[in-house]
Amino acid sequence: MRFRRGIGCLTLIGGALALSGCGSKQDSLRPESSSAHGIATLWWIMLGASVFGLGLIAAILAASWFRRERIGGDRPAMAVILGLGIVTPILVIAALFLYSDIFLIRGTSPPAANAATGGTMTVRVIGHQYWWEIRYPGSRAVTANEIHIPVRTHVIVLVHTDDVIHSFWVPQLNRKIDMEPEQVNRVELFADKVGRYRGQCSEYCGLQHAHMGFYVFADTPKAFAKWLRQNAKPATQTSALFDTKCGSCHAIRGTRSSGTAGPDLTHVGSRQSLAALTLPNTTERMREWIRDPQRFKPGALMPALRLTNAQVNKLTAYLEAQK
Repeated sequence: MRFRRGIGCLTLIGGALALSGCGSKQDSLRPESSSAHGIATLWWIMLGASVFGLGLIAAILAASWFRRERIGGDRPAMAVILGLGIVTPILVIAALFLYSDIFLIRGTSPPAANAATGGTMTVRVIGHQYWWEIRYPGSRAVTANEIHIPVRTHVIVLVHTDDVIHSFWVPQLNRKIDMEPEQVNRVELFADKVGRYRGQCSEYCGLQHAHMGFYVFADTPKAFAKWLRQNAKPATQTSALFDTKCGSCHAIRGTRSSGTAGPDLTHVGSRQSLAALTLPNTTERMREWIRDPQRFKPGALMPALRLTNAQVNKLTAYLEAQK
């Protein structure tokens, strides 16, 4: 049995209330980029237009109630119906359409593939049930569920899916975009300031759709360059136990493990969450996740491996050391 708070993360597990994930701040009305500001502005405009329309309808209904016993021609009533019931909605909807097309959609769309994009970098994101694979073209860095970008830099994110349709959405940075098999779509991320921004799959994709979150970290250029160099390095430690029990599904670069069914775990110890923001990345949570992943994320592809306590402790220590 599970209870959720927002997208986030109060979970009842085995009768005990636990904090799953590392926070649930995901608010499209707290924009941190020019694209997200445009989307938030459109939302407020539409809300204002809706409130105005509702008030207008209420006023007409009230007027008709108080004038219900008057006897007269139908000409004033027809003018109200034509003017407020037909012409006004058409003008309002047309104005919203033109505003969203001219000022919003073009502003939130990434540059064309053949356009000059000085200072722009590219990140590849592949959706899986139920986690995110992130690759940096031109670098050996591969990670999962955490995207790092330099602040105030136009970042083109190329997205597609390895299985069913997903939807990539970081509401504080830009609009959502569908991820489809055998088709690469594009969205731009631009963060105004250093920070951590929560993203989510917004297309129902299966049992654990709600537990398919990710973080975007906007770092200073210096911090980002350091992170990229570190994550491009192979592992310095090996584990025969990991190779035997986990290596067919997970990869740790620099070792015999080269599986592709699950996330790359080369630097998993440096990540803030486990299982796509389902659990915080602590030693205890890592131990529990390895012992029985289906307890926290039923329907995920990772099975319970029936490990001994000694094996669980050894794998936990090995993975937490992968910084």
